[in-house]
Amino acid sequence: MQKLAAFPAFIQAQRIMLYASLPDEVQTLDFVQEWCRYKQIILPTVVGNDIVPVLLTPDDQMRIGDFNILEPTSKPYHGPIDLVVVPGMAFDAEGHRLGRGKGYYDRFLAQYPDVPTIGLCFDFQFVAHIPTEPHDRAVQWVITL
Repeated sequence: MQKLAAFPAFIQAQRIMLYASLPDEVQTLDFVQEWCRYKQIILPTVVGNDIVPVLLTPDDQMRIGDFNILEPTSKPYHGPIDLVVVPGMAFDAEGHRLGRGKGYYDRFLAQYPDVPTIGLCFDFQFVAHIPTEPHDRAVQWVITL
């Protein structure tokens, strides 16, 4: 997570959408709690077939949402986002990602085409090639841990 904290796009951003990690993903929960004291941290919530961003506050309560993902209980956030950090099962050098197959992040990122994006994964999740479809959204950078 030190690589993410030192990344220029992260340093420059004030409103950052991160994610509450699942057990098989790069663990972000401590990082989220730490950085919400210094920057506006936005977390995704799942509503129907869509991601709805929610601004995390230091005293926000978390609940288990769809797919057993921790979600903040605050109201939806409708402001600008400076950076989106995206989870994935795998990434390649072109920024293509393999998600969990529901297209949530592809639909969400399509709404923010000009917002910089970073994929976050373990070294073994960085692969030579990810097959893509026309609706898939690539990330600009991939940070491996």
